[in-house]
Amino acid sequence: MGLKTRQWRPWSADEVKLLYELHQNQPLQSIADILGRSLETVSQKALGLGLRKCKFYPPWSIQEETLLKELYYPTNTVKDVAKRIGRSVSAVRQKARLLGLSDGHAWSKKELNLLRKLYPSKTAQEIANQIGRTVGVVRLKVFRLGLKKRKQRL
Repeated sequence: MGLKTRQWRPWSADEVKLLYELHQNQPLQSIADILGRSLETVSQKALGLGLRKCKFYPPWSIQEETLLKELYYPTNTVKDVAKRIGRSVSAVRQKARLLGLSDGHAWSKKELNLLRKLYPSKTAQEIANQIGRTVGVVRLKVFRLGLKKRKQRL
């Protein structure tokens, strides 16, 4: 009548060792199948051991770095550059800082113009999504520029 539950059993040293060995290169479900344990149990044990799945990001190619140097500020937004290169916005910002292209805080002319154009009618979240910056950074720049929302006319 009820659901069938497995009896709890402690992890053996061999199971823990195997979990460490397989964790980075095997999906958790495969590890669970190999160990004869549930996915949830393996996931919880891995978490308890501090094991995390690391995403692999390929190194930047010379062509990507060259394109980044050509496209990065002052005319393009970071989001535009990321799209053209095929990398995330945060990856582009980080690489730009490593290459000395940015201090991480500079706004391009295009971003500033877009912010000024959009702010009267859009929310900070909508602007952040379009520009490729965080909402907090957009709000801070709005404050520093002294931008105001348009008042609704009745």
